[in-house]
Amino acid sequence: MPSVAMDDLTAALSSSFAVSKEPNSTAAPHPRLAQYKSKYSVLEQSERRRRFLDLQKTKRLNYVNHARRLADGDWTGPDSDGEDGMEKQEDGEREQEGSTEEEGMEIERRKLPKHYANQLMLSEWLVDVPPDLDTDWLMVVCPVGKRSLIVASKGSTAAYTKSGYCVSRFPSLLPGGNRHNSAMGKDYTILDCIYSEVDRTYYILDVMCWRGHPVYDCPTEFRFYWLQSKVQETEGLSEIAKRNPFRFVSLQSTDCTAESIQKALAAEYSFSVDGLLFYHRQTHYTPGSTPLVGWLRPYMVTDILGMEVPVGPLTAKPEYASQQLQQILEHKQASSEVRPANRSGGYELEYLSTPGQHRLILCGQG
Repeated sequence: MPSVAMDDLTAALSSSFAVSKEPNSTAAPHPRLAQYKSKYSVLEQSERRRRFLDLQKTKRLNYVNHARRLADGDWTGPDSDGEDGMEKQEDGEREQEGSTEEEGMEIERRKLPKHYANQLMLSEWLVDVPPDLDTDWLMVVCPVGKRSLIVASKGSTAAYTKSGYCVSRFPSLLPGGNRHNSAMGKDYTILDCIYSEVDRTYYILDVMCWRGHPVYDCPTEFRFYWLQSKVQETEGLSEIAKRNPFRFVSLQSTDCTAESIQKALAAEYSFSVDGLLFYHRQTHYTPGSTPLVGWLRPYMVTDILGMEVPVGPLTAKPEYASQQLQQILEHKQASSEVRPANRSGGYELEYLSTPGQHRLILCGQG
């Protein structure tokens, strides 16, 4: 793709991340683009990263209760810590302060989602390259597959789509995942996975809770370390057996120095590579879209990150590269088209299709 075209791509992506005032239901139409832009301000991705990091230092949600509700499937009754009341009070205080602080910052109004929809942390396209990318970020090479929320509890393991639909229920060797290791419902595990039907494998991207211990509000660096250690301690998890009909394999992370990224792009993988997720080391696991997790297709690394990459199948620009660019530009043209939005108030460019594959690009994956 010519550098001029990539400049257009970067410009189109930069202007695309308008933050919604409130999460929109998929049953309702998205506001027309022109009205949407005029009503809510557009913040630079780098500025939103700063705000997300600042906010997570002060906003504490009841993740213990949240994980228990996911494990039990019980969403009745008020939150034990009065979280709903606290958030209503915060909303009232913001209204009194006026609209200056609104600035489209949907994160300030975020609440933990109820039921199984919108529980996954989703990425944005990596547009504004962080100046601290090589020191404060981690990268994960992701396989082609379907994003899945895994809940192992009460002797059974359930797989849910991003929209909350239960697509499968089966035993597993995850803590709480089969009737021999459920410990009377006290052990439960919640994972963020990518399911590969070809490999019959759930590739574990992230962990939110392991054996009843939630880690939502722990930094990425710790969650990844803890995930690797717990998976290694669990025998037979990566093998297909009667009590474990699907493999569970944790994905590896690497730092984001130029050398590490180049090495990752030159490596061979047991799965078909979809793309690269970039995680800020300090971000907590927050359901919904976040600028603290970025997504790139491998062929975009040279143009977006400005680094040389090894020549190979991962870095070769596919035939549809220019088509994806055109798709992005068309999405940003002013028009009267009403576009649907996802329930978590996600950004409109999260759902670009990849030609020849009946799925969605991450966020598609992330």
